[in-house]
Amino acid sequence: MKSLLVASLAVAGAYAQSGAWGQCGGNNWSGATSCVAGYTCTYQNDWYSQCLPGANPVTTTTAKTTSTSTTRVSSTLTTSTRAATTTATNPGTSKKFKWFGVNQSVGEFGSGAYPGTLISQGYNTFRVAFAMERMAVGSVTNEFDAAYLRNYTATINHITSSGAWATFWTRLANQFKSNDKVIFDTNNEYHTMDASQVLALNQAAIDGIRSTGATNYIFVEGNQWSGAWSWTIYNTNMINLVDPLNKIVFEMHQYLDSDSSGTSTACVSTTIGVERVTAATKWLRDNGKLGFLGEFAGGANDQCKQAVTGMLNYLQDNSDVWLGALCGTGYQYYNTLLKQYNA
Repeated sequence: MKSLLVASLAVAGAYAQSGAWGQCGGNNWSGATSCVAGYTCTYQNDWYSQCLPGANPVTTTTAKTTSTSTTRVSSTLTTSTRAATTTATNPGTSKKFKWFGVNQSVGEFGSGAYPGTLISQGYNTFRVAFAMERMAVGSVTNEFDAAYLRNYTATINHITSSGAWATFWTRLANQFKSNDKVIFDTNNEYHTMDASQVLALNQAAIDGIRSTGATNYIFVEGNQWSGAWSWTIYNTNMINLVDPLNKIVFEMHQYLDSDSSGTSTACVSTTIGVERVTAATKWLRDNGKLGFLGEFAGGANDQCKQAVTGMLNYLQDNSDVWLGALCGTGYQYYNTLLKQYNA
């Protein structure tokens, strides 16, 4: 999702204003500290302030800025809470996903009640992002920040108990490799990068993880926000990734508004969900690969509900190549979506 992502790589300089739902402050934040009209920079915690709907003060902000770091990489761990045989099934199909759940947005903010509540409703997979420069302050090769890692580990342990790149991922894999419920998601939404660089970064992460002896699944994302609709345009080179354990899963994202960004509550049509994942489904099957829809959503309205339901039924009908899906992000507008879809 464009408006919520933490930029994948090398964002240099400050911007005049953050867009709707964008980050506007926090420890080590070097970007804009004010928001576009109609949004207010709202403090979430020491690491994150966000542009939320509301009057936009002209000269004040609640953001905290403490450094001039200009490199931001968002990565994630995805955790599963129960065996694959008990995963969710849509009433429209008899087939099952291996994993189905929700994005917990990031580890820095959100309610701790969400994982437990959603687990009790049958969800078995949660995607918990983190900012790389907060985990390894100053340089990707530095030792992990003990306090940040402790809090992140507590989040991962809470969920799982309820049911250079290579250096960085070697350290992270060592931390979690003994937890067989953890899935490594190497980066959130690469975009506007050279395709060869995206391939190289993903391969370095895979190599680092496997060097620790970790046998966990690894989710890899593609270029251009890892869109399912554009996967066969921008990410065909991802077929060249090599994992000695053959446990790579290609993670794609898909929103159903006009530009696939998830910034509008209007869906293009009732069939747009199926239309936007059809080509990627063929790519996965033709190449003998597995996919996972790491983000999806539509507005809380009847047209979007039909579009999302149709897409999920289609993915389940093709569960030989699609292992599962995670709904949007576990807070704010998406809470309304989840409530309506679970009604």
